[in-house]
Amino acid sequence: MVSTHPRHSLCTPGDVYRADCPCRGLLDLLADKWSALVLGALETGPLRFGALKARLQGISPKVLTAVLRRLEDAELLSRTVYPAVPLHVEYELTELGYDACVPLAALRRWVEANVERFPAR
Repeated sequence: MVSTHPRHSLCTPGDVYRADCPCRGLLDLLADKWSALVLGALETGPLRFGALKARLQGISPKVLTAVLRRLEDAELLSRTVYPAVPLHVEYELTELGYDACVPLAALRRWVEANVERFPAR
């Protein structure tokens, strides 16, 4: 079946090298360190903001908020607000988010297995 979605009609294999390819924005989002780590942290299930921040050592609240918004805009995760005092917000991967985790998890495993092969930083 051929997709009629406007973004799909603009992308064919190899187009990501074109400056005007819409795939570039998605590649930028998924190749971002914090995006990849947020998605990985959510693989085991929904988490609240505080739990995500604790899991992702070194991320500032401002950066985490921005990353969560970008991932939600891309429909890679969903945000659920539970009315309570204080407000209870959970973040959870969507089906698309789980799909994106497959290659990202492989990349994380490869990096962890090969980090010693790279020059010390």
